[in-house]
Amino acid sequence: MTDATHPELRICVVGDELSAGVGDAKGLGWAGRVVARTRFAGAAMVFPLAIPGETTTALSQRWELETSRRFSNEPTVDNRLVVALGRHDLDAGLSVARSRLNLANILDVAESRRLETFVVGPPPGHPADAERLGELSTAFSDVANRRRVPYVDTFGPLVTHEQWLADLATSGDGYPGQAGYGLMAWLVLHTGWHSWLGLPDDAA
Repeated sequence: MTDATHPELRICVVGDELSAGVGDAKGLGWAGRVVARTRFAGAAMVFPLAIPGETTTALSQRWELETSRRFSNEPTVDNRLVVALGRHDLDAGLSVARSRLNLANILDVAESRRLETFVVGPPPGHPADAERLGELSTAFSDVANRRRVPYVDTFGPLVTHEQWLADLATSGDGYPGQAGYGLMAWLVLHTGWHSWLGLPDDAA
């Protein structure tokens, strides 16, 4: 039931194919697992808005229009944004400074629209990209922290994680499988997800 105490919740998850769970045989990805383990206080709608191969430049140009079609201006609706960052800035040759600026622009626009925002950083991929991706994740974290926006570091905890590495090796395409997405979901659930939603930590 939607009321002032438990407003309808709408969450848009914007990002690349990792936010849609590509490679997961169950089709849940990390976002689906997080939603399944979250006991929302009222009605909740979660909209994954993924585009394969998307850079932060492309994301910064399209997220507002796509989310505005799912959000509501009704006072009984709580609109929230999850920014799921991927690895494609490296493939596109974007500088860290440009990637930082793209995320900053997204978060600043979201703040101007009074959207509570949650950021999930890029997970490890090919070992050859580890140093650059680690630098990018640190930069993203700094941008979010400066704006007091929750940031989930998935790179640091997983870059040497045996289960994560085994999952990537099994897939052979750079995408995690069920185990890898489960690890990402665990990190999200234990890095401020519930407090961001105003739920008790034991809600999972």
